Amino acid sequence: MIKMTDLYMLLLLNSVATPSVTGCVGSLCARWGSSHGGQESGSYKRSHVPNWRHALAGLLAGTGAVLAYGLHSQAERAATTMVQPIDPPTSMPIFTQDDVTKHRSIEEGVWVTYKGSVYDITEFVSMHPGGDKILLAAGGALEPFWALYAVHSQEHVLEILSEYKVGELSAEDRRKQQTVKSSDPYSTDPVRHPALHVNSLKPFNAEPPAEILSDNYITPSAIFFKRNHLPVPQVDPKAYQLHVEGLPGAEPLVLSLEELKTRFPKHTVTATLQCAGNRRSEMNKVKPVKGLNWGIAAISNATWSGAKLKDVLLAAGYRPELAQQACHVQFEGLDRDATGTTYGASIPLHKAVSDEGDVLLAYEMNGEDLPADHGYPVRVVVPGTVGARNVKWLGKIIVSEEESSSHWQQNDYKGFSPATDWDTVDFKSAPAIQELPIQSAITQPAEGATLDRRAEEVTVKGYAWSGGGREVVRVDVSLDGGQTWKVAQLQGGEKPQPGRAWAWKLWELTAPLPPATQELEIVCKAVDNSYNMQPDTVAPIWNLRGVLSNAWHRVKVTIREDEEE
Repeated sequence: MIKMTDLYMLLLLNSVATPSVTGCVGSLCARWGSSHGGQESGSYKRSHVPNWRHALAGLLAGTGAVLAYGLHSQAERAATTMVQPIDPPTSMPIFTQDDVTKHRSIEEGVWVTYKGSVYDITEFVSMHPGGDKILLAAGGALEPFWALYAVHSQEHVLEILSEYKVGELSAEDRRKQQTVKSSDPYSTDPVRHPALHVNSLKPFNAEPPAEILSDNYITPSAIFFKRNHLPVPQVDPKAYQLHVEGLPGAEPLVLSLEELKTRFPKHTVTATLQCAGNRRSEMNKVKPVKGLNWGIAAISNATWSGAKLKDVLLAAGYRPELAQQACHVQFEGLDRDATGTTYGASIPLHKAVSDEGDVLLAYEMNGEDLPADHGYPVRVVVPGTVGARNVKWLGKIIVSEEESSSHWQQNDYKGFSPATDWDTVDFKSAPAIQELPIQSAITQPAEGATLDRRAEEVTVKGYAWSGGGREVVRVDVSLDGGQTWKVAQLQGGEKPQPGRAWAWKLWELTAPLPPATQELEIVCKAVDNSYNMQPDTVAPIWNLRGVLSNAWHRVKVTIREDEEE
């Protein structure tokens, strides 16, 4: 007998399914025939759908996209012991991965794969109230997704899934999933969560779906945005060494991972990291820029734990009088390009050694060892500062009179006038970005969404954050393109100390739908405690690199009127 709570767990899976799963899901739908809007293909068709699913699906809220995120650490362990699927009859059809990937919508069918089997979950998607999030999973494998949720390590969940089975993945495609090209420097990169929206594969750069970004104050590590410039290095924690150099009269300090953890007090800071290119896609609409076409989700919030940079510098011989001659602290990562050049960046010395700066040499993220994509075993976390200075896979710290000479410090991540183009740009004329400006964005509803007039109201959600430890004190929301405004309710987190508001504020507003209106332009803008405000349009802040994009965020939605009975 299947319990109601267990069924909800299954529905939770579907409410957070991801893009890579979407293709597989789509293929399954097509096999269901015209009732799903797709064409019938192959000889296999589902003979029945359990009636209890139809009876109960409408009773359960399907959003749940992040309700189980707190379980992800247990899930990773559980994934290795998950119940094996029942061996299929040899008469079942064989599908290629291309077949599966073709089915990524209700019209074409929704297919997924799991342990070499192919499943058509179209009908389940169609009847489930969280269908929009289920479709995020269509077309790929369930394994990396299920690894995030311990609730699926139960035999009856697999039994339910087995009822949707339509065939087997070809042996060749199974082998491809396990084949690694040793000549590819990215071949040892970690497996990523399939929900992520990928901007580039090599190096890997991706952001979570905006609609789930604001569901949790703390962003789960698996969907925290990924910003890599080079292949992810494989670092042996037992052989790891951190070198601290550049202090006059002092020998370079070399620390093992164990020494970093045991010699210095452990501190924990909740801090938001944001890529300088967050919302670059909006600048691209004004005029093309160079850089990854980030949406609004190249920003995430986490708890970071590790040793304070100040404590390590003091142990290495730093004294306050050194500030008269040294102005910067440089960082070098262990990630390298083909020439051996490492990623590098620097921050001002006063930020590095300030008690209020809270700069960490972090070895934990959200209570666990840093994931590989986020700098394992040690990274710098510089709260309030652009993500580019939060160097991952940290190998060396250098106290210096000069900024880092790295390309990413000198010839990138700088802002310019809209009048500057690639023929006239002089990178030396602009300072490297450190603290970021005030920012906010709408995560729900999405651009192009349709609202039901019968609901009578709309709920708008989003995030807001300001750099430099400045606290967001207000978020204004407009339903009419900025003509009139309402104040959103700020959520999440404890009251920060003055000047140390490192984490974002999530916000929400529920307001009546304006009468006699078929389209809404929803706008948000944030204000920090220095009364910094966002500019109203993108054009005046456009720049050739597409960084520092923080204009009012705008989302257009339509309203579906009541239908006559």
